[in-house]
Amino acid sequence: MLALTLTAVLVVGVLSWQINRLGSQDRAQPADVIVILGARVEPDGSPSSDLLSRTYHAMDLYNAGLAPTVICAGGAGGDRLAAGAVACRFAVQELGLPAERGLVVQESDAWTTRDEAAVVSELMQANGWQTAIVVSHPLHLYRARWLFRREGLDVLTSPTNTDLGRIAPPLRAWYTLREAGGVLLTAAKDWPLVDQLLNWLHKIVYDT
Repeated sequence: MLALTLTAVLVVGVLSWQINRLGSQDRAQPADVIVILGARVEPDGSPSSDLLSRTYHAMDLYNAGLAPTVICAGGAGGDRLAAGAVACRFAVQELGLPAERGLVVQESDAWTTRDEAAVVSELMQANGWQTAIVVSHPLHLYRARWLFRREGLDVLTSPTNTDLGRIAPPLRAWYTLREAGGVLLTAAKDWPLVDQLLNWLHKIVYDT
């Protein structure tokens, strides 16, 4: 039991270190597209500070000539208040992105990063695009890169300018552990027995 506990602590510790390490590095290079991952939208339909920072950063990359197309993901396809639609509209109307260069995932819902990876992969494959610069919060990028690579995409990561050093240590630890847990949970769900157990627990919690 002690060995199992120590192994779990080691795995989470190494994964947490990797999450913070990747989030502190900008690995953007020329690619086929830039992908803005979704974030919260304000009740009035305006982008939240997190979504704004992702959109501004993506436009910096676009203006630097690193990719000719920006894909905005997140939310329900066709909903004008979805994160993807809001980010793309802001980039076009406020930041000068040519309308034909901003693509919103229109046909599918993408409520989670896993969903976003799937629908963006489908869109990229349909257009013959292989490489993507994924833009998100620094602590989100490790999990995002992992999920996009699972879809067969060549992914480069570029964090927003969020200063990790200014995040309160308890909050940073919580964000990091949440992301590590997301990676481990997604990996575990690939095991049929674990997936069945998780579905059973979900049914007990939400259906009773």
